[in-house]
Amino acid sequence: MKDDISLTPEEVAGILKIAKNTVYELIKRGELQGYRVGKKIRIDPKDVDTYKSRGKRSANNPFQGPLEATFVIPPPQLKPGIKSRPGQELVVCGQDTILDILTRHLERHPDGFRALRHHVGSFAGLLALYHGQAHMAAIHLWDGDSGTYNIPYVRRLMPGIPAVIIHLACRLQGFYVACGNPLEVKDWPDLVRAGVRFINREKGCGTRVLLDEKLRLLKLDRRLINGYQNEESSHLAVASTVARGEADVGLGNEKAALMVRGVEFIPVHKERYDLVLKEEDMDSPGFGALVRILQSAEFKAELSGLGDYDLSDTGKIAAEI
Repeated sequence: MKDDISLTPEEVAGILKIAKNTVYELIKRGELQGYRVGKKIRIDPKDVDTYKSRGKRSANNPFQGPLEATFVIPPPQLKPGIKSRPGQELVVCGQDTILDILTRHLERHPDGFRALRHHVGSFAGLLALYHGQAHMAAIHLWDGDSGTYNIPYVRRLMPGIPAVIIHLACRLQGFYVACGNPLEVKDWPDLVRAGVRFINREKGCGTRVLLDEKLRLLKLDRRLINGYQNEESSHLAVASTVARGEADVGLGNEKAALMVRGVEFIPVHKERYDLVLKEEDMDSPGFGALVRILQSAEFKAELSGLGDYDLSDTGKIAAEI
């Protein structure tokens, strides 16, 4: 290697035969020296030689930390019948209908890619993005201390990786109750009342984070919630549980209430639903098409037909981290 050049994380990953995100992780842990040029990370070739000589990681198995062992994210399922050019597939994490519409627009755009949906919650989506198992993640994670959405979690769960947050829509979160709201469930403290049966969402999803943050701030003991430990993995499943009479109340977005008979929706919180991407990917053609789609009148018109989203800022850059 020459001493008068610097290497990008991608080039270092190729030299060491490891994932690019592992390079970022090594820099974060101080095992590999890196420095910033503007928003970009660069590595001196001599530091790569030094790292190789120490032999601290095997090239065939570079990351064996506890986080990697704990969060094993399954690969996304391919959508049958979709054709694209080799190597041009984008993995999109998230569960909302917005993403179904977005991936369809991506697949038919002249500069777009095939889009593979990975139906996981916000935490799992961010971790997939961090570990290089996804290209973007849609999230709705509320931080009770700051009263803001998503930015604090991106900073914590994607350390050292510059990211861009693009706004998708605002949605209403609220309680699913039986028609007529016979138990008069109206606010968070009602969840700990005796005789109220609750159905929860799975750990790591944005709805569960909202609930737990509200309980923490209001100093409500979750152990007093009858059914807190009972979980379903989607808004529709929660609403259906209430409709069947197996629970009296659940928490979820407004759309599911419109799709399930026998439930009423009590709005309690407005949330932001955003798309997170790595800053380094923004210059690639597929991501340029993505931004143009999100900002297009055609895309927004299709979303407006769904009727329960606030699209005032759709397609705008919410933050660069």
